[in-house]
Amino acid sequence: MQHSQASSAWRTVQRLSLAGFGLCAVVVLAGAATRLMDAGLGCPDWPGCYGAPLVPDADRAQAHSPGVPLEATKAWMEMLHRYLAAALIAVALLLAMHGARLRHRHPDYPWRLTLGLLAALMLQGAFGAFTVTFKLWPQVVTLHLLGGLSVMAMFLWLHLCLRRLAVGTSASVRPRRLTSLWRLTLLSLVLQLALGGWTSSNYAGIACQGFPTCNGHWVEALDWGEGFHLTQAVGPSYLYGQLHAEARSAIQVGHRLGAGALLACLLMLAWRHGRERVVRPWLVLAVGVGLAQAALGVANVLLWLPLWLALLHTAGAVCLVASLALAAWHWRWSSREAAPRSFERLTRIASPVGRPAGRPAGCRSG
Repeated sequence: MQHSQASSAWRTVQRLSLAGFGLCAVVVLAGAATRLMDAGLGCPDWPGCYGAPLVPDADRAQAHSPGVPLEATKAWMEMLHRYLAAALIAVALLLAMHGARLRHRHPDYPWRLTLGLLAALMLQGAFGAFTVTFKLWPQVVTLHLLGGLSVMAMFLWLHLCLRRLAVGTSASVRPRRLTSLWRLTLLSLVLQLALGGWTSSNYAGIACQGFPTCNGHWVEALDWGEGFHLTQAVGPSYLYGQLHAEARSAIQVGHRLGAGALLACLLMLAWRHGRERVVRPWLVLAVGVGLAQAALGVANVLLWLPLWLALLHTAGAVCLVASLALAAWHWRWSSREAAPRSFERLTRIASPVGRPAGRPAGCRSG
């Protein structure tokens, strides 16, 4: 009976972590839609909307904020994003509650990762408030995007840790440390995501018309200093952006250069480790998603940034983060001793549930 209850609890945390990963991806996409619809200030306050938990009628909104007329569609989009984020925090709290019990039965439970995930979500909530109170300040918007993608990666990593513990792993099997090439690729990914957030928050998505040139020139007049001035003053509002054309063009060109650097790193990584059976599918997936992202970026420029295509570009970023995280995970655990192990055992979605046999070194407990 106790073994059955333990197995049920183990399945619960696995399902919660996977649900958190999926819901976080939805939250990131909802945030992108909010930004692309210019709905980031659809509600002038936080956490309510015009002082109410639901979008109020025009009269109540006028009484609360006379200088900010209600646009119901934008307000509902902003509140939908907040409701989804609140649901995500609830998932993390449930994970922490179950984890608090399981970590006493299983010393190898990834408790620190669980607490780190919850802390990251709390910080994300603060950045959500700052996004409104600082009136879409690009620094805050960009960090909010990076935080959302980081939380998503943490949910995925936690799920992989829990699955590995559930199938039972010998404590003698140790993960490999990431090489310089892996670290360079992950750093390139983070920088490119930051450039994407900076491009979007400064409304520089179509600052350069045409591709591969920028506004018909190979060497356009670019204001790099102003485009990447990270200590600019706050306010009064960054809706639709404040930078001049040359600064926005510099941001767009920087994003293109970042895409090229990331693709180069992904291709080098695939060339270096493509012969390793366990990691090959994930590296192929990461390279494929990277190439698709580049194509979507070009299409967004040539088609003048339609909403559906811009959302697809954000979805590509989500897939790129997930695919590279999966590639890194499988590479770390595909050591020379572990490589002959069944690939299906490491990658199937529904894994057997049982008492963990050892502590994988890559999933530290508290």
